[in-house]
Amino acid sequence: MPKSIEKIAVLTSGGDSPGMNAAVRAVVRTCAFHNVECYGVYQGYEGLIEGDFKKMDARSVKGIINKGGTILKSARSKEFRTKEGRQKAYDNLSEEGIDGLVVIGGDGSFTGALIFNQEFGFPVMGIPGTIDNDIFGTSHTLGFDTALNTVVDAIDKIRDTASSHNRLFFIEVMGRDVGHIALNVGIAGGAEEILIPEEDLGLDRLVESLNKSRKSGKSSSIVVVAEGDKIGKNIFELKDYVDENMEGYDVRVSVLGHMQRGGAPSCFDRVLASRMGVKAVEAMLNGQSNYMVGLLDNKMELTPLDNAIKGKTKINLELLRVSDIMST
Repeated sequence: MPKSIEKIAVLTSGGDSPGMNAAVRAVVRTCAFHNVECYGVYQGYEGLIEGDFKKMDARSVKGIINKGGTILKSARSKEFRTKEGRQKAYDNLSEEGIDGLVVIGGDGSFTGALIFNQEFGFPVMGIPGTIDNDIFGTSHTLGFDTALNTVVDAIDKIRDTASSHNRLFFIEVMGRDVGHIALNVGIAGGAEEILIPEEDLGLDRLVESLNKSRKSGKSSSIVVVAEGDKIGKNIFELKDYVDENMEGYDVRVSVLGHMQRGGAPSCFDRVLASRMGVKAVEAMLNGQSNYMVGLLDNKMELTPLDNAIKGKTKINLELLRVSDIMST
């Protein structure tokens, strides 16, 4: 029989994403509902090593569901990557009587949780928080929907000036390894081209496509580029190539950067975070460990952490075809 859970800690780790606070709130209030003590860990895994814990109750998380970022803060921890650092973390948790840990973060955070469990048999549960939507085992990660809305709003504003000045804009969005953000916002923002790591359009074909758009009567163009796209070394190299091989366009670059991570979470992300927080705590109370909570077919499902880390998300081929048709 698994040991009963009486005290649960929750931390946020890695890059922040909208919805993390809503997830913290859900974990804390689900613990309160089940009469389980809950502790917030500040500064991610670094807080585990330093023993930076704070007991939280239902009132501790009032007014945060609409806040971006994370009230628990987030930090990288080199020391947690060492056995000695993880031993300190375990000792601090044990001293406080904490017997379960909920980790809100991405695959790097889950890797740390998995190793921690394997070394000490400490129960862990993962909630996927990253705007890139690159975690296997869930159709949506926390912050993905909010980031899409933020980027589409920015593209709409950029298109206004692109149309006014007959400009071609390259807009870089986050997505180092996957193009989920770029593909979705490209379609929603009416982009003429979408460049993602999964599809190598090629420089010559890009210019050919842009020339085709101009001949069809388009006086301005938007090209959405995932930061991990492999066509050029970077988005500025793309601009230079188009400048040299096309006439008639005033080419500009806009890198949206970290603004994509900020802002109040969308309704979808608030609801998703609430559902994930409840599922994570209740699964742990039922004796389950080493899982990530995910949304699959609109149901809360559990995926082994190892699978969530090693699994690869796939680009939506239907959206690729839609983008090709819409750019006509």
